[in-house]
Amino acid sequence: MDMRKISKNNPFFFTRLQYESGDWDVDQRMPSNILHSLVQYTTIPVDTVEKIVPLSSNELFESPFCYLSGHKLVQFTSDEAANFKSYVENGGFVFVDDCNHDIEGLFAKSFETQMEDLFGAGELKKIPNDHILYRSFFEFDGPPATSQELNGWGDDLVHDYLKAVEVNGRIGVLYSNKDYGCEWDYDFRNKRWYRIDNTRFSVNIITYALTS
Repeated sequence: MDMRKISKNNPFFFTRLQYESGDWDVDQRMPSNILHSLVQYTTIPVDTVEKIVPLSSNELFESPFCYLSGHKLVQFTSDEAANFKSYVENGGFVFVDDCNHDIEGLFAKSFETQMEDLFGAGELKKIPNDHILYRSFFEFDGPPATSQELNGWGDDLVHDYLKAVEVNGRIGVLYSNKDYGCEWDYDFRNKRWYRIDNTRFSVNIITYALTS
């Protein structure tokens, strides 16, 4: 995404993708928390109102960044599948987060199957911990762990990787089993209680989406 398209009169906005299967409306406080972090740490002009866009709608193609999550089945309709593929292949960025943080769970298995159907076997692959994503704003040694991974729910594993579908050397789909959505799902005013702001990695994700 060309940062020149983000301006005072055309600010960045957060788009949540609505899809017909599963439960897409999760982590409801997370977008405002992330948008607060962008205002706090960057000079990116921000629209603080989350947009909800049906994946089957052409309105998708106006979004610089999209978020998709849930706990249940991911089974795109034909229109949803066509739009997802076209959006990614034409320079769009989708951050997908597994609320179950369970690589054997229904969301994970069905989403990975969708990516294989759309982009081909093996195209959704682990990204190395020295990827530029981890240096696009703050410095990380790899994907930061979440408290969700450590609470004995899901697969009870700390996943030391993220996966991605890349198009022309750029991430188009960033996929996490770490449940960042729940990790960041709190009122941003409570951030003051954290010794280290746990939303900092969200700034990396959006900065990468806008500048790579």
